[in-house]
Amino acid sequence: MTMVSCGEGERPLPKPKGYFRIDLPEKNYVTIDTLQRYAFEVPSYAQITHDPFSPQEKNWINVEMPDFKASIHLTHKEVDGNLGDYLEDVHTMVTKHLQKANGMNDSLIVNPEHHVYGMLIEMEGKGVATPLQFYLTDSTANFVRGALYFNFVPNNDSMQPVIESIRKDIDRMIETFEWK
Repeated sequence: MTMVSCGEGERPLPKPKGYFRIDLPEKNYVTIDTLQRYAFEVPSYAQITHDPFSPQEKNWINVEMPDFKASIHLTHKEVDGNLGDYLEDVHTMVTKHLQKANGMNDSLIVNPEHHVYGMLIEMEGKGVATPLQFYLTDSTANFVRGALYFNFVPNNDSMQPVIESIRKDIDRMIETFEWK
């Protein structure tokens, strides 16, 4: 009786850890052309808000994605012989986040037709606050820095499908980015 009830040596195993299913929205894009210095496309499910902490900066915006509790913070600065300082600031911000990252990948952005140059930086790891950061510049007059943030402490393993989806949205933003 004991042999039959115990399954003849089979041991019950704990179920692997599961994650909630995340339904990703359909990819449709709209052009944001209301800013003074630049224009680009964003997903139709995104909302544009001005940075509440810097109301005097009209070209600092947040691309809010409420379904994901995420936002892409964009800041614009005028270049006046200080491009090196802005690039150093990007390096400093990335270095701060690298302490919790397992790895980093970067990709150059070169679009000579629209005079858009920069870099996209992806950081991997569970404790990374900004898995995606980028900067864009025309190298003479304009500099934009962007960073993806979640409005909660993310587990990047479970959020990977969302991060990959937003990465496609950021790629589209960069591909369609134009200076005014």
